[in-house]
Amino acid sequence: MSEPSVIAGNIRRITDAVAAAARRSGRNPSDIALMAVSKTQSADSIIAAYAAGIRYFGENRVQEFAAKREQLSALRDARFALIGQLQSNKVAKAAEMFSEIQSIDSLRIAERLHSSIEKSGRAALPVLIEINCGDSAKAGFDPKAAELQELLQASERLTHLSIQGLMAIPPFGPSPESARPYFRLLRELRDRLTKEGFARGELKTLSMGMSHDFEVAIEEGSTCVRIGTAIFGSRS
Repeated sequence: MSEPSVIAGNIRRITDAVAAAARRSGRNPSDIALMAVSKTQSADSIIAAYAAGIRYFGENRVQEFAAKREQLSALRDARFALIGQLQSNKVAKAAEMFSEIQSIDSLRIAERLHSSIEKSGRAALPVLIEINCGDSAKAGFDPKAAELQELLQASERLTHLSIQGLMAIPPFGPSPESARPYFRLLRELRDRLTKEGFARGELKTLSMGMSHDFEVAIEEGSTCVRIGTAIFGSRS
């Protein structure tokens, strides 16, 4: 675990860098959410990030978050999003624990999640559609495949899901610039789907950009950057 003072210093530097990238792009820094990716991090590290001002966290695995959730119960206004792949046998637990799910990667998962939310009686859950940028090792919808359109059409009946935008993880490249075409593809896909009349309103959120390429992502329109290593240090 990094010392709380180190985590706080990292958060200040990332916040400044996010603001600078936004201003270079003619954007308002307040329009970009900073998510601390807390997967594999201890509850103490998450509490240190919270003390430094972070209120938005991303977790990869349902079971991992469940194991430390009780230790985080005092962080009343913290939001925890699932950003890792959601397995069908974990849908009900994810629906109970997370305030948002950014990794809807199939119509089947969306339908199961909708059913779980409906049974729980809670308000519609904010979700993002994960888009695969051509990396066969990663999950997500092929932007050209029919299943993406099927999900968007089905959203009219999936009323317990609030589809708010798109998420993607581009292939890791040798420099931040290598990710730019993928970020641009996601933005253009979002704009096209909105223009074509997505039935449930505008897809406002673009969750893209991580520790090594978030500034390029902001220049290409990201509204949520997911930062782990640059805040908490390298994972063991």
